[in-house]
Amino acid sequence: MNTSGMDRKQENPVKIAILEGNSLGADMDFSPFYELGEVAFYPKTSPEEMAERVRDVDIIIANKIPMCEETLAQAEKLKLICLTATGINNLDGDYLVSRGIRACNVAGYSTGAVAQHTFALLLYVWEKLRYYDDYVKSGDYSRSQTFSHYAERFFELEGKIWGIIGMGAIGQKVAQIAEAFGCRILCYSASGSKYDFPGRQWEQTDFDTFLKESDIISIHAPLNSYTENLMNLDAFRKMKETAVLINVARGPIVNQEDLCTALAENMIAGAGLDVLKTEPMDPDDPILKIQDSRKLLITPHMAWAPVETRFRCRDEVVKNIQAFLAGKDRNRVY
Repeated sequence: MNTSGMDRKQENPVKIAILEGNSLGADMDFSPFYELGEVAFYPKTSPEEMAERVRDVDIIIANKIPMCEETLAQAEKLKLICLTATGINNLDGDYLVSRGIRACNVAGYSTGAVAQHTFALLLYVWEKLRYYDDYVKSGDYSRSQTFSHYAERFFELEGKIWGIIGMGAIGQKVAQIAEAFGCRILCYSASGSKYDFPGRQWEQTDFDTFLKESDIISIHAPLNSYTENLMNLDAFRKMKETAVLINVARGPIVNQEDLCTALAENMIAGAGLDVLKTEPMDPDDPILKIQDSRKLLITPHMAWAPVETRFRCRDEVVKNIQAFLAGKDRNRVY
């Protein structure tokens, strides 16, 4: 298949299918895509609907839906897949290469947003903010005989050890902010890669040391064979009882059943999750049994989703398509 750039000014316009428009939000403006070719817009698409929707398209814009032989066999004209995401777990790279189909992701667009949410999760759990907000709004504070209330113990961040799994752009941003709070940084690479941060006092260590010394652990790594199920019961048993876990990366990096056990048995003090094993989550997920927000805060995979970030994501996809049409590679992963 010819994978060279395509002239959108040709007699037959480039056909683009936006398969998961809802993933960018109801307030998203998709008009820039309509300037690139003939667009078919779908709020969401199931694997069963793929065959008909991609049969005659040149470019697919998608988010989570699997891109593999089962869903793309009928897409005989397909030349480019653009993800509105950084993660590429839904791409069957071998199949795409065999078909000569290019694929691009978007990288770096959400670094600040995800780092911001990391600290929102941490501080909510760390300072028991749900408890104190409820205390005030229940009227208990207005009946108090003292100006302050601190029945739920919490601690300073200054002087604590912040452990980071995955020192890409987001991990490094979190490290910089944590340092501003006075934390010391430990980092761990599940793949065994050696980090080099010139001018930074960021210590890389083995996993056991990392678990035993960290007061906070935040996860910013991709999901792969090294990281899947990395945070399991054995890991939780090695952590401090006062430690808090934050996951804003990929749900399956944390074994949710084991996390439930760790929280229920007070192996660790708390956790903040923006990602889960199944999304949307299973209504019978055992993690929902933990209703105590002093121990567990869950948000619906929205760390990446401030308004500016989502529109930046859109613009990055537009630039990826423009580059492809000009015969260039941009953010190409396959």
